[in-house]
Amino acid sequence: MKRITAEWIRHGELDWVAAGDLALAMHPTYEAICFHCQQCAEKYLKSLMEELSISIPRTHNLKDVLASLTSHHKSLRKLRRGLAFLTRFAVLTRYPGGRATKREATTALRWAERIRLECRKLLGLKPPRSRRKSK
Repeated sequence: MKRITAEWIRHGELDWVAAGDLALAMHPTYEAICFHCQQCAEKYLKSLMEELSISIPRTHNLKDVLASLTSHHKSLRKLRRGLAFLTRFAVLTRYPGGRATKREATTALRWAERIRLECRKLLGLKPPRSRRKSK
């Protein structure tokens, strides 16, 4: 595995841990949970691009990133709906007026986990330790 690929994965894991920790907080911040889920998915997809030596675009649109990968990894196509869902949390919830609900945060966690696990499998990585259950 390339050193830069490992860095993408490490940063994706940091976002995954942040999302999980925020979900377990006494007063969860749903916007931050959704943002970190989007970031986790983005960084994992970009780790696949790095490993394949595909130029990594400067975009948060996960469907655009997916388009660069599906010819190499057809199994990612099943994640398209989740990637579209997560894309809106890259920017929307970071500015005034952007909100996320508990239901959206729960859905974001589920999609991020599916994307994370699929990318790890494609990279030949061991399944990670299980995440604590959210409230």
